[in-house]
Amino acid sequence: MSEGSAIRLLGISGSPRKKATDYIVNEALRYAREKYGAETEYFSASGKDMKFCIHCDYCVRTKQGCIHKDDLVELYEKMIRADAWIIGTPVYQGTLSAQTKTILDRCRAVVARDPKAFMNKVGAAAAVGGDRIGGQEPAIRAIHDFYVISEMIPVGGGSFGSNLGGTFWSKDKGAEGVAEDPDGLRSLRRTMKKLMETTLLIKKAEQE
Repeated sequence: MSEGSAIRLLGISGSPRKKATDYIVNEALRYAREKYGAETEYFSASGKDMKFCIHCDYCVRTKQGCIHKDDLVELYEKMIRADAWIIGTPVYQGTLSAQTKTILDRCRAVVARDPKAFMNKVGAAAAVGGDRIGGQEPAIRAIHDFYVISEMIPVGGGSFGSNLGGTFWSKDKGAEGVAEDPDGLRSLRRTMKKLMETTLLIKKAEQE
């Protein structure tokens, strides 16, 4: 983790559009800045050139990163720099978007070079569905699985209202829809509270 008192928080939107998922990730960053004084960075999959992992093993053989030199190179640096991440995804067919999955898959190049690159970073997740119950939790669990595999520390917002993370119902109305979802916003704030508090504990332990 980075030195200093301020938490470096990275927000990632895995949506090809700048609508609902873009809104909730930026809302999470805003909340963290205003309540916890976090230093924030943002990455959106919208409009980005992101190639699929092709399992060529270039990253494993060379330890020089990914064979693809696209817009994810910019994201790798943000990931390494951050103390904590919040990843947001729209729900596609009951789970992650293809863009979110591509981001996670391509992180193999980072840990192939340095297996401890993400170790002890804290991660949270949020998902937006057009239906109230449309796959938000399976999508969040897939992101949590990535955190565990990467030796990160996954957090949710706790029982009675948040559980695994931020869960939103957009009613297919984009940013307007999630902005009008009080239960979703409550789940996101509870998740961010847990993310920030856990990251502060990790930073304190490392400094000691």
